[in-house]
Amino acid sequence: MAIVEVKVPQLSESIAEATMLTWKKKVGEAVAVDEILIEIETDKVVLEVPAPSAGVITEILQGDGATVVAEQLIAKIDSAAVAGAVAPAAAPAASAPATAPVAAPAGADKSGVAMPAAAKILADNNLSAANVAGSGKDGRVTKGDALNAVKTGAAAPAPAAAPVAAAPALLGERPEQRVPMTRLRARIAERLLQSQATNAILTTFNEVNMAPVMDMRKKFQDSFTKEHGVKLGFMSFFVKAAVHALKKFPAVNASVDGNDIIYHGYFDIGIAVSSPRGLVVPILRNADQMSFADIEKKIAEFGQKAKEGKLGIEDMTGGTFSISNGGTFGSMMSTPIINPPQSAILGVHATKDRAVVENGQIVIRPMNYLAMSYDHRIIDGREAVLSLVAMKDALEDPSRLLFDL
Repeated sequence: MAIVEVKVPQLSESIAEATMLTWKKKVGEAVAVDEILIEIETDKVVLEVPAPSAGVITEILQGDGATVVAEQLIAKIDSAAVAGAVAPAAAPAASAPATAPVAAPAGADKSGVAMPAAAKILADNNLSAANVAGSGKDGRVTKGDALNAVKTGAAAPAPAAAPVAAAPALLGERPEQRVPMTRLRARIAERLLQSQATNAILTTFNEVNMAPVMDMRKKFQDSFTKEHGVKLGFMSFFVKAAVHALKKFPAVNASVDGNDIIYHGYFDIGIAVSSPRGLVVPILRNADQMSFADIEKKIAEFGQKAKEGKLGIEDMTGGTFSISNGGTFGSMMSTPIINPPQSAILGVHATKDRAVVENGQIVIRPMNYLAMSYDHRIIDGREAVLSLVAMKDALEDPSRLLFDL
């Protein structure tokens, strides 16, 4: 017998613990080297744990839903064994399913019960776990099952008054379901409260005529796509305009550390991206050195990785300024919350035809409302307003970006 240990991957310094999701293999089953055994959820990313060696799983020490730390032993593989030669042993009891208010009897069928990450995905897409075939332990619905159901449309939306799966206790015809926050959602909540509690947040607004950007985009879209293999979107213009303004007003690109102000000599722009697990903010590093094509390609890559749950810790660490585009969901105006330890964030919204006055005449223009929230402790109103005006000017006359005006 040659035992190989399976351990939790190394976590970043800011992450103390993680949650086991669903084992893809059982005791006694054969595995191939680098085959994914389980996914582990942290408050930032979902990590895959591959098999360090081919062989047969002889023991699972931490079950579904267990809380673990870096380098903790979670399973053992016999690299010399043959599948079927190892008698399955009882796996550790998993933590109580998120959707079950009472403990189910040992060995009970748990089909229709969704793991925390899966429950979030199903809820966001108005789907019922009862209509999804679970591949997890005892029939539990895993994250992969939920993503597949959303992709294929196999699960039908749950009727408004239908009983909640695994929650038989109803209040008349008003069903309730208690689901614990995922680690990411809990972390988001913690950081938002931290931001509001520690920053002197103020928001300044302005409007921008997007016609020049739209005309330029229309003029060069075909050749840009042909040359770079990616479409020219609006976000690259917003990123370029933001960097343009940050160079003029360094305090907006700074951060607070105790009683010190750190002025960053680089421009790492966080791009808020919606994912099945919640809001994530991957970072465009050295955005000032990136071309329009570089920015569009990186944003497309982030979007795909977020959708697949493949964003790594390194993708979301750092950042000196953030951009949140609520316009993709139709938002007209909002007051974005600063992403600490950053000191400012730009909120971009939906571009709509609106009546505006130009040279004493009422005309129709495609307008976008910009909102910039900033930490008034280190950014004065003058700097905040002028930096947003600089972004507006750059968007209304993109040629300014060429000459750094």
